[in-house]
Amino acid sequence: MGWNGVRRTAAPAALAAVVALVLAAPPSAGAAPRAGTVSAAAAGAARLDASPTPPPPRLPRDFRGRGKWIVRDLDITVPFSWEGRNGDSQMTAGGPQYPIWFTNLIYRGTLYTLTYKWPGLNEHPCSRIPGFSLEDLNRGFEGARFVGRETLRRTPQRHVNHWRVGVVLPQLPPGNYPRLPLALGDIYVDENNRGTFWQVLQFGVQNLYDPELDEWLVMDTFEHRPGTVTLPARCEPPH
Repeated sequence: MGWNGVRRTAAPAALAAVVALVLAAPPSAGAAPRAGTVSAAAAGAARLDASPTPPPPRLPRDFRGRGKWIVRDLDITVPFSWEGRNGDSQMTAGGPQYPIWFTNLIYRGTLYTLTYKWPGLNEHPCSRIPGFSLEDLNRGFEGARFVGRETLRRTPQRHVNHWRVGVVLPQLPPGNYPRLPLALGDIYVDENNRGTFWQVLQFGVQNLYDPELDEWLVMDTFEHRPGTVTLPARCEPPH
């Protein structure tokens, strides 16, 4: 699922896949690039919050939603769907009539990615990484860092909890060491339901196809009822 991360380079560890899977797309059309949010204070309506840190994001087993996939530097926005059923899940961006078309799946414990169309891309294999499930994804989210409570300026406005996940290499103690942010993701979930995902930015090597290495996903709808997950015919079924 936006696991662009893994779909683009099956290298950066499971969490990089996470960062992509859910991870990715920008604010709604017309919004400022990479931001898409405004803190309550900046909006002039400070929501002073003394409550404890909320629980981290957790993707549900069953859900369905529609929205947009946005690659800002390419000036491309395509329709996007994200659906889950019994722990399997699937992201689909674009389609045959769009300049971008891909699908990412967590299917029976295996992570798949198939990019049908992308500017400048000539190879279209179905990548398959076994040993990755919804439970693995949610374990990755458990280590997310809480950024704060924010408001997405859309219609309607959405009050969200903003989280950051990522993979930084090498893993070294605090101090003056060279480090590489391999994969990063900003996740915005509903402040009243950590299983409702409204927006995701993913940045890093998982976005290798994009010149600026960042992509967004923005959901217009997100319902907690079973969706449809279909493994493409050209992808090898799990063993």
